[in-house]
Amino acid sequence: MDNTNRPEFFSRHDGGKAKLPFSSSEYERRLAALRAAMATRNIDAVLFTSMHNIAYYSGFLYCSFGRPYGCVVTQDKCTTISANIDASQPWRRSIEGNVIYTDWKRDNYWRAVRQLLGGVKSIGIEHDHLTLAQHEKLTDFLEVEQLIDIAPIAMGQRMVKSAEEIELIKAGAAIADVGGFAIHSAIKEGATELEVSMAGRDAMEVAIAKRFPDAEFRDTWVWFQSGINTDGAHNPVTARKLVKGDILSLNTFPMISGYYTALERTLFLGEPDKESLRLWDANIAAHELGISLIKPGATCSGICAEINRFFASENLLQYRSFGYGHSFGILSHYYGREAGLELREDIDTELVPGMVVSMEPMLWVPEDTAGAGGYREHDILVIGEKGEVENITKFPYGPRHNVIS
Repeated sequence: MDNTNRPEFFSRHDGGKAKLPFSSSEYERRLAALRAAMATRNIDAVLFTSMHNIAYYSGFLYCSFGRPYGCVVTQDKCTTISANIDASQPWRRSIEGNVIYTDWKRDNYWRAVRQLLGGVKSIGIEHDHLTLAQHEKLTDFLEVEQLIDIAPIAMGQRMVKSAEEIELIKAGAAIADVGGFAIHSAIKEGATELEVSMAGRDAMEVAIAKRFPDAEFRDTWVWFQSGINTDGAHNPVTARKLVKGDILSLNTFPMISGYYTALERTLFLGEPDKESLRLWDANIAAHELGISLIKPGATCSGICAEINRFFASENLLQYRSFGYGHSFGILSHYYGREAGLELREDIDTELVPGMVVSMEPMLWVPEDTAGAGGYREHDILVIGEKGEVENITKFPYGPRHNVIS
């Protein structure tokens, strides 16, 4: 077929602009902060390629299916780049412009990028996202004199939440609790992990639709684990049937316009044995200690050190599974992470107002050890403008509520 008269890229505006997760002024604030950083560092334009940064600055959360997507930000424009398969939906969900590239000629994506950049010489890119293959395409299609890693700058901006973001995150935490209560009610001997998980997921999606009727509904999920399957925090759901004596792990994750919140709790089906109860109580004590340490001026590494000292005093540090918490915002189990705000030994970031972090200690006790299994609690904390700290997770933890008879 002759493709000479078929466009390499184009724009089309079917339907009006959709209601985005945040106000126009919120996106303008984000772009203004980015443009100020660009001016300071003499960056002429930025090409974002990750789901989280494109969504953060434009409102559009893409679905790649192996296709490249982008967002070009200059001092006066913010334009998303999307595949023809999506039609006008990306334009409806972008705060400003959109260009659609076609796939009947290889590399039309990069031709669209070249047109939008207009021959600038200094470009910001995401070093932690752009693949080697796409980096080669960039250098083939663009006459670039300087490539600057924009990812740390963008991450630093995302780590401090606006009032609008905090409002959405609080709503997400409440919806995570809804899923938790649905799961709690569904737990019974003989039920499968999958059946219990579905109850939590369905309850959260109904709650999201009620609270956010203009949202796109996707990606909300549950990890409900039992027995040996509790050993990993991210172990997928199985069809294993619950039996008396099982240690259980409840994990709900409502996704609202790319924003992730979470609830995680340890439970038991039937009374736990003495050693399991000791381990559970110790992890709860670490959880409560960690919550008390979240405050302005504290450092991620300093908080980690305090909890490590506690676990060492209980002879349990060898069972610690991962870092004690992380930031919240545009992230998911397959995109995004604000790695500069994780409660780990090697992160020295200082907590400031506007940050939102989890406290989630976990002990992993191996099989054939008394009390074997994974013990994990998870709350979300918001540091307010005046330094006050609010725990926005309300689902109860501990044996009094989470031993299922």
